[in-house]
Amino acid sequence: MSESNTSQPQRFNRTVALNMVIGNMVGTGVFTSIGFQVKADAIPDPFTILVIWIAGGALAFCGALSYAEVATTYPKSGGEYSFLSRLYHPVVGLMSGWVSIVVGFSAAIAALAKAAASYLLPVFQSLLPAISLKALGTGFIALAIAIQFLGNKQSGKAQILLTSLKLAFIAFLIVSAWTSGDARGISLGDFSPNETSWGMIGSAAFAGSLVWVMYAYSGWNASTYIVEQLVNPRRDLIASVLWGTVIVTVLYALLNASFLHVIPMNELAGKMDPGNMLVESVFSKNYLQLFSLFFGLTLLAGMNAMFIAGPRVAQQIGKDYPALGTLGFENSKGVPTRALGLISAITIFLFLALPFETIVEYTGVTLSLFSMLTVTGVFIIRIRKAHLPTSIKAWGYPITPLIFIGFSLWMIWFFVRSNPWLILWSLITLTPAIAIYFLVNRQK
Repeated sequence: MSESNTSQPQRFNRTVALNMVIGNMVGTGVFTSIGFQVKADAIPDPFTILVIWIAGGALAFCGALSYAEVATTYPKSGGEYSFLSRLYHPVVGLMSGWVSIVVGFSAAIAALAKAAASYLLPVFQSLLPAISLKALGTGFIALAIAIQFLGNKQSGKAQILLTSLKLAFIAFLIVSAWTSGDARGISLGDFSPNETSWGMIGSAAFAGSLVWVMYAYSGWNASTYIVEQLVNPRRDLIASVLWGTVIVTVLYALLNASFLHVIPMNELAGKMDPGNMLVESVFSKNYLQLFSLFFGLTLLAGMNAMFIAGPRVAQQIGKDYPALGTLGFENSKGVPTRALGLISAITIFLFLALPFETIVEYTGVTLSLFSMLTVTGVFIIRIRKAHLPTSIKAWGYPITPLIFIGFSLWMIWFFVRSNPWLILWSLITLTPAIAIYFLVNRQK
C-alpha cells in the first residue's frame, strides 16, 4: 500500500480546472505556426488559414467530448494512464503513463522553460549581465516547482493569476493590432473566401498545416489528469474541457487574424517570432523588452499547469503498483510531493542535458496514438455498458469520436510516411515502460 495522509486534501474548483486547460493550450504553438502556414508552398490565403485554426479547435472539441465521457466513467486522476489501464490492459496504461511523464509533461515543461528564458534573457541581462540561458530557465523551473509545494489552493490561485495575465496580454495584442494605423497586412475585407480558398481547403497543404495547428491545441485534456482532485468532477470537468477549448479556439482565430492584418504575409513567411514582429510593427523596438517580459510570463502559466497535472500520472501509478507505492504519497495540502520530485528531476535533466525537441518530435506519433485509443474507449464503454450514474455521454456520438479518430489515424500516417524511423523511435521510447511493468507486476 502507498502512504497517504488522513486529513482532507485541498481540491481544485471549476475556475482552476478551466484555467489549467487554457494555460496548457496557449503556449509556443500559436506564436510560431503562422510563419510556416503563409509560405508560398503552404497556405497563401488568409481565409483558409483562419479555417485551419477553427478546424483545429473543432477537432479538439470532438476529442474533449469523448474524454469527458471516459473520465467520468473511470474517474481516476492520471489521464490516459488511468483510462487505458481500465479500457484495454494495464501494460497499455503504463506505456501511456511513461510517455506522459517523460515527454508529455517533463520535456514539454523543459521546452516552455527554454522558450520563456529566451524571451526574458535580455530583460534579466540588463540587471544581471552574467546570467545565462540555462541558469534563467532552471530558475523558472524551480519557481514553478516551489509554487506546487505551497499546496493545491495556492498553485490553483497562481494558475488563475498567470492565465488571466496571459489572456489579458493576448487580448491587448489583438486590440492593438486592429486599432493601429500602421497595419501593412491583410484588410478586414480580404479575409472573405475566394476561388483560391475553396481550392485550398482539403488540399495536401491544408492537411499538413492542420497537423501543426493541432500541436498548438494540445492540452485541451489537462483537467482529466486531476479529475479526482476536482470539487465536483462531473460538473467541473465538462465545463473546463469544453469551455476551455471554445475560448482558446476564438482566441487563436483572432490572434492569427491580427498577425495577418499587421504584418505582410511575405514578411511572416518562415518566421518563428510573429509576436515580436507584431509588437515592433504596432509600437516600436523600444518596447520589445517590455513585451518580452509579458511573453515570458504567458509561458509560465503553461509550466504551472503542467506541474499540477503531470505528477498526478506518477502518483496514480504509485497507487496502482505497490513496488512504486512511494509515488502515491500526497501531503495534507493535496500535493503528490514524491511524484512531483520525479517530474522535476526529469524536467531539469532534459532542460540541461538532452535535445528534448528531438524527443518530442520522435514521440509525437506515440502521444497521438494514446489520445486516439482514449477516444476509441467511448465505443468500448458503450459496448460494456460501463457508465456510472454520474457519467457524461459524448454529444454527437458516434460522429464526434469518429471524426477525431479519423484525423488521428491520418496524422499518424502523415508522420510515419514523412519519417518511417518514427515507428522505431516510438518503440524504443516504450521499451522501458514494458520492462517496468513486468518488474513491478512480478512483485505485485
